[in-house]
Parts: sequence; structure tokens; C-alpha cells
Amino acid sequence: MMVHSDCRHFTGYKPCRFRRPCGGCPHHDPVRREVLLINLDALGDVLRTTAVLGPLRRQWPGARVTWLTRPRAVPLLAHHPLIDRVLPLGPEALLELSARRFDVLLNVDKSRTAGALAVRTEAADKRGFGIDHRGSIVPLTPAAGYLYQTGLDDTLKFRQNQQSEPQMLCEAFGLGYQREPYRLHLPAGEPAGPARKVGFNTGCSPAYPFKKLPLSTQAAAIRLIAAETGEPVLLLGGPEDAERNATLAATLGPLAEPTPTSGGLLLGAAHVDRCAVVVSGDSLGMHMAIGRAKHVVAWFGVTCPQEIELYGRGVKLLADVGCAPCWRPRCDNQPRCYDRVPAEWIRDAVLDCLAARTAKAPIDDVRGAGWWRPSALA
Repeated sequence: MMVHSDCRHFTGYKPCRFRRPCGGCPHHDPVRREVLLINLDALGDVLRTTAVLGPLRRQWPGARVTWLTRPRAVPLLAHHPLIDRVLPLGPEALLELSARRFDVLLNVDKSRTAGALAVRTEAADKRGFGIDHRGSIVPLTPAAGYLYQTGLDDTLKFRQNQQSEPQMLCEAFGLGYQREPYRLHLPAGEPAGPARKVGFNTGCSPAYPFKKLPLSTQAAAIRLIAAETGEPVLLLGGPEDAERNATLAATLGPLAEPTPTSGGLLLGAAHVDRCAVVVSGDSLGMHMAIGRAKHVVAWFGVTCPQEIELYGRGVKLLADVGCAPCWRPRCDNQPRCYDRVPAEWIRDAVLDCLAARTAKAPIDDVRGAGWWRPSALA
């Protein structure tokens, strides 16, 4: 019996997805390179990293791409057509990696765990980040030097750098950057509910509480948006946002439509997919909306707006304070950045995004903190 163990689709324990014998199969796709991509960090970062897959496959045609990530991130990658296998980090994955050899290894994460995996895994060509014998994180090639420095130099990261994270990642890996949007692929199925014009991702990771707007601002913005669109605004978020969304729903009544917060990542993404425009802080919900090609109104305080790419489908609102960005989990300043994003800014940006989406026209605007100007479409 002929088998093509060199084929991208071959598993060795069951028929491949084409379910036919290897001999004479027109789908035989020989693997030319084995590529391992390591990305263990925050869920939004994992989703954003899919921006490198198109450039990766152009540079290495015929590559078989294995993506190593933490188990919680697997649903975000499981349906991506440019990934051959998602490998959840754990004892079984480490055992498999010890027996394999890769042609190319790309490590996204500046972390000791990911760096150690990059150093210990056998690969002919290693790019991105590793660790040295002291446990210090180091760039593996000169090309990763700029992205490495942005983590060490606040002036560079906060004030001087104008490159997006996808661009810096592509350049760190020596891949050609063409501003290709990253994509969140969902399993086929029925929509999670009726389409809505606007969704509001209300929360964020507990690690950075100032990445979410006050309830009063969110409620005021939702009232203004619902009055303009004539329909309820979807309340989006994860388990950490359940209490916040319940409070908003009780306060706003028919102006807000809550969605489940405990159904898992894919259900949450399915509700994001119902929306034409999503309002969000710099969070997983924002990245989901970008990955589903929605228009996005993203507000920024503690994080760096220039690192986020909206691909001509959104407006960035910059908190009107002089101390942002700062990437601080705590703050004693007054006023705080999350208090300096007026509800009227959010409403106007949403209306501009809805108009741009209807007109199929690009919108890529920055407003607030000295950047504010009248409606781009007025």
C-alpha cells in the first residue's frame, strides 16, 4: 500500500480529509519545510499574530505550519486554513517537540517560557526571541532587534515608534509586510442571532482595569448610539464582564441587548460577528472584531494606538490626557484616561464607521488628545 507520509494532509492514524488512498491522489501536497510558530501570550496577541501567516506562506511555499499555544487559545486558531496543526502546550506537546526537527522556528513571545522552548526545540533556522544561559530574553537574529528594543525603551515604544505590531512581527521574522488583515475563522453554522448595527465590548482583562470605560460613559454612549440607529446595542464581553453587562442591561432596558458571557471564545466571537461596528478598548474583543472584518471604534488610554492596525475599517479615540500611553495596571493621576473619552466622541465615530461601511469607503481616523477634528464624513 502506497502512502505519502510527506504530504501536508497525511496523519498516519486515519484517512486525511480527502478520504482516499494516497496512490494517485491529486491532493498530494509534499511538505517542503516544517515550520513551528510559538505564541503563548495573551489571547488578543495570539489572534493578531495570524497576520504573519500570509507572508510566511509566500516566503516558504509548501510549508507545514504547526502553531504551539496555550490550550485556552486553541479555539481562536483551530479553523484557520493557513495553520496545519494547533499544538496545545502541555506534557504531550513537549514530548512530541523533543522528537521532531523543524526547518524554521518563529517565536513571537518575549517570555522565558517561550524563549526556553525556542532554544531547546531543534530547528535549523530560528527567529524571534529566545533566552540565554542567565534566563534573559534575547533576540535570536538582528532582524528582531527593533521589536526587542520597543520592549526595553518606553520613549521608543510610547512616542517614537509608528509601526503596527503586525508590521514589527513580520520584520522581526524577516517576512515581507503587505498590511494583510489578520482573520478569525469561525466554524460553519447558523448566526448567533439577528444582525445589529453596533456592538459594545464593555470590558477587558482584569490585569489592566483602566482599559475599560466607566459604566456611566458606556451607558451614555449606548443611549446616544441607540437614538441614532433606532435599534438596541449588543453588549459583548467575556466572563469577567457578566456583572457589568447585567448592570448596563438593567439600566438601559430595551436600548441594550446582552449576549452570553460564559459560552466560550467561539460563541463570543459569533456575537461579535452579528455587528457591523464594534466599540471596544484595546482588548480581545477588539481583536475579534478586527479579525471578523468589522468596523471598529477603539479607544486608547494605557496602551499604544500606533501598534493597532484597523486596516481602513475604523476610528481610534485617544484619551485626552498627557500621560498616555503608560501600560500601567494602577494609577493615581486625576483625571484618569478612562474618564477622558466623552460619549459624544464614541457616537460620532460609530456614525462615521456606519456611513463608511455603507459606502464601502475606507476610514482610518485618529481623534482625541489634540487629534480631534469634526466628522470625517461631514
